[in-house]
Amino acid sequence: MSKLNILLAEDDENLGDLLNKFLQSKNFNVDLARNGKIAFEKFIAGQYDFCILDVMMPEMDGFTLAKEIRETDKQIPILFLTAKSMKDDKLMGFQVGADDYLTKPFSMEELLARITAIMRRVGENVEKGKNEFSIGTIKYEPELRVLHLTDGERKLTTKENQLLQLLVKNENEILDRQATLRAIWGDDNYFNGRSMDVYIAKLRKLLKEDENIEIMNVHGKGFKLVVKV
Repeated sequence: MSKLNILLAEDDENLGDLLNKFLQSKNFNVDLARNGKIAFEKFIAGQYDFCILDVMMPEMDGFTLAKEIRETDKQIPILFLTAKSMKDDKLMGFQVGADDYLTKPFSMEELLARITAIMRRVGENVEKGKNEFSIGTIKYEPELRVLHLTDGERKLTTKENQLLQLLVKNENEILDRQATLRAIWGDDNYFNGRSMDVYIAKLRKLLKEDENIEIMNVHGKGFKLVVKV
């Protein structure tokens, strides 16, 4: 069974280290970020199955981080950690896409139980291959940045790969244009937007060998990867 890859965002150094060591001892792969901005950069660059986000963090708070994550991944489970127990904070957490909420202080066993319950609830199969996807009839390996086409392998550039990963993660869902620009280019200005349009055109060209695959423009919103059955 492959290990669950967890993104842990916690600015409290002692608690972060404690959670990191505990989760690793329970056979999870853990990537620890000390603030929300670093956590989002790691999220975009990596492949994660689960997010544990502290609410109160410098650079970017947990709620904002969750919103950014949800713009590019609608499915990944998110568990909030907070020192607050106010009803409004919990409501805010669920509004931005949290699967559950854990109020500090908490026991390590309770954290483990929440992770297990969430993963069972969302039906995540931790044994599924995270290193290989099928886009219609085309095999895609994001970690190797490779598309397997009929005329051979095509190595993707870093940005082509990042963009295709986001499209695949959100298949049949609208991928927000501005959020994607911020995630990959760091800024949603006009020039980066033009650059992204060029990459979208390149991906369309690569995927056109399967006529059931389409990257649609959604006017005023973004893009949608549609794979017809």
